[in-house]
Amino acid sequence: MKLNTRIIIHILGLLLLCNGSFMLLAAIASGIYKDGATMEIMLAAIVTMLFGMMAMFYTRGHKKEVKKREGYIVVTFGWIVMSISGMLPYLFSGAIPSITDAFFETMSGYTTTGASILDNIEALPKGILLWRSLTHWIGGMGIIVLAIAILPLLGIGGMQLFAAEAPGPGGDKLHPRITDTAKRLWLIYFGYTVLETLLLKFAGMSFFDAINHALATMSTGGFSTKNASLAFWNDQPLIQYIVILFMFLAGSNFVLSYFALTGKVQRILRDEEFKYYLGFVVIFTIVVALGIYFRADVPVSDFHPMVLGEVESTIRHGLFQVVAVITTTGFVSADFTSWTPFLTVFFFGLMFLGGSAGSTAGGIKVMRHLLIIKNGILEFKRTLHPNAIIPVRYNQKTVTEHIVYNVIAFFVLYMLLFIIGSLVLGLLGLDFVSAVGGSASSLGNVGPALGSLNPVSNYNSLPAAGKWWCSFLMLLGRLELFTVLILLTPYFWKKT
Repeated sequence: MKLNTRIIIHILGLLLLCNGSFMLLAAIASGIYKDGATMEIMLAAIVTMLFGMMAMFYTRGHKKEVKKREGYIVVTFGWIVMSISGMLPYLFSGAIPSITDAFFETMSGYTTTGASILDNIEALPKGILLWRSLTHWIGGMGIIVLAIAILPLLGIGGMQLFAAEAPGPGGDKLHPRITDTAKRLWLIYFGYTVLETLLLKFAGMSFFDAINHALATMSTGGFSTKNASLAFWNDQPLIQYIVILFMFLAGSNFVLSYFALTGKVQRILRDEEFKYYLGFVVIFTIVVALGIYFRADVPVSDFHPMVLGEVESTIRHGLFQVVAVITTTGFVSADFTSWTPFLTVFFFGLMFLGGSAGSTAGGIKVMRHLLIIKNGILEFKRTLHPNAIIPVRYNQKTVTEHIVYNVIAFFVLYMLLFIIGSLVLGLLGLDFVSAVGGSASSLGNVGPALGSLNPVSNYNSLPAAGKWWCSFLMLLGRLELFTVLILLTPYFWKKT
């Protein structure tokens, strides 16, 4: 079947228009703060919107139908096109003059990875800092989910786009019409962002810092306006507790937030993934807090123990870093790689966990781990009773073999890509710890890694090829592997 290239270009043009509109917000902020970058950001917005309008005008007579193949192409190339256009504010303003660095920073933003090449974040114009945070927020709930809320206005169905952007189990819809689902998700996402901004402002952040950190938190991104990230506010526990709460919410299934807001609390309490997600956070926090507390050589300056006491401070930092890594937000309150060798390896393992399905978090996701473990346990029973039909059950419902096979294939592919990613980074000159840390962090959209890419460092030391490679891994991880990799298979492009 012939590809509907006109609809692909048309939707990409729509995405560019959206991107340019968000740039205008950054330009307005730049003008308000008089940071000297207003015209450059405005020019980037105009150029982006101009290309978007040209693409839409050229394809105005398109056939309004999006099939699976077009959906996969739109999603993958949508992220790439948005990242290319998203570089323009950095390049035009001179904040990041290198194309390689600008692309890395932008891809890290849209994929909500939070890995940065910037050495002095606080020296950047405020309009650029806001744009940097907005790339997180746009990518968090999904550029395509935003687009399919608008597509009906153009007479275009968005189901194939939604399926490609959010593959895998757990994609519960809130409404039979996919566009209504997208709108509800975005309303919750927007509401949480506004609420966190207000709470952070009340807790002592400036309004500018509050809105930037709210944008980064709800997208589980991790870009901060401070060089020290959230460690800048180590002497203000309330700020860190607020961020912890919203990181946790962003890492949980947004469908559960909808149930909570509509009074269906029992649906949350019965959700198997949420119970394990909460349990993991509690148990892992206890493990980390004990590891910190009984380690005498942890720098006191990391904790400010006199604020509310050493025990509270230890628990807070343990909880903060556990939630930040599990949800792949990547905010930093201390350098967890300097605590103990055990905790360094422990946090490395957490990079593979991920948040809940249907959240803005990256990683493998708690649901996939649960299904793999359940299926593995049932294999023992199947060995003893080879003729028995013993299905995997989740939330008291039978999981189809198709989903189980999909999850196992995803896990195997994910680990294979992690190994390949590590080998490539090793080939480019990184030491073992930095290579495996950088690969796991990029693929899981975590941000901080290990070795030379540790939480208090950045990715600027990577060679140019390494930055492009990590950008590719970020895209793979954000779109959950299959959406991107299917485009690399020859049969995808065969005419049927």
